[in-house]
Amino acid sequence: MSEGSFPAWLERVGAWSSQTVTERQLAALSPVGTRPSLPVYLARLWQRRHFIWADARARALGSQRGTMLGNVWLIAKPMLDALVFFVIFGVLLQTSRGIENFIGYLIIGVTLFPALQRAVTGGAQVIHNGRRMIRGFTFPRAVLPVAYTLRSAIDTLPSLIAVLILVAVTPPHAWPTWRWLLIIPIFILQFLFSLGLTFVVARITTLLPDMRNIWPFLTQFWFYGSGVFFSYERFIDHPVVLAFMDWNPGYLILTMYRDCILYATVPDSRSWTILLMWSLGMLVTGFVFFWVKEESYGAER
Repeated sequence: MSEGSFPAWLERVGAWSSQTVTERQLAALSPVGTRPSLPVYLARLWQRRHFIWADARARALGSQRGTMLGNVWLIAKPMLDALVFFVIFGVLLQTSRGIENFIGYLIIGVTLFPALQRAVTGGAQVIHNGRRMIRGFTFPRAVLPVAYTLRSAIDTLPSLIAVLILVAVTPPHAWPTWRWLLIIPIFILQFLFSLGLTFVVARITTLLPDMRNIWPFLTQFWFYGSGVFFSYERFIDHPVVLAFMDWNPGYLILTMYRDCILYATVPDSRSWTILLMWSLGMLVTGFVFFWVKEESYGAER
């Protein structure tokens, strides 16, 4: 730089330094990492929908990578689980009495209920597993539970297809009917319910990390209390208790799947209403519950 140009450069620097920020510009600034309003938060989440889909699709069907059979285990493992439960509860303990097409009943329960369990056990890990991304980038933290739940739904699809094939080829056969199309809205409502549940579990576990060790025990109680391999009517004859148990969303989802797939019937309006209430109620409540603590998810613990 020449000597003649130095004063001009210095003069420009002085001019820049003398510039002031207007009050309007200051009002537009906000601290980094603060929780935005709910409408703004939803808009930012929608803007990242392509990332959510790409992340879920990239991670889906990857739980068995590194094994010889690969994704075959996504279908084989639930079937082996169903075989174990059939021998113990169907043959030895005779819980199959009074249940039409117990093999199909068991296959649906053992194969499809774990997706609900993963919403709890896997949802408890989403913030912990994404902590590096949280500390390195600015984005709505709800991206992580949404991407995880979407990935879990994709993982469930091969198992659901396997269920439809197995109940059709295994005696007593459950042949396809138009009612199988009702699986789609049931699956969507299950996804919405699981997403809301993941939001709730993610926030609780972030505040109380020890819950990661407790959720699996609670989901086991839920598993055994949702009629996965037995019918309530055989063990409970009190109508009030039965009505209360019917409000269990896990039992309700399995029952609606069984009605459509095994028994060629349309679930009654009461079941649709209750499941819709559970799904939308859990989604809205869980999302707001998660959003309220948005600022705390990147904190050191």
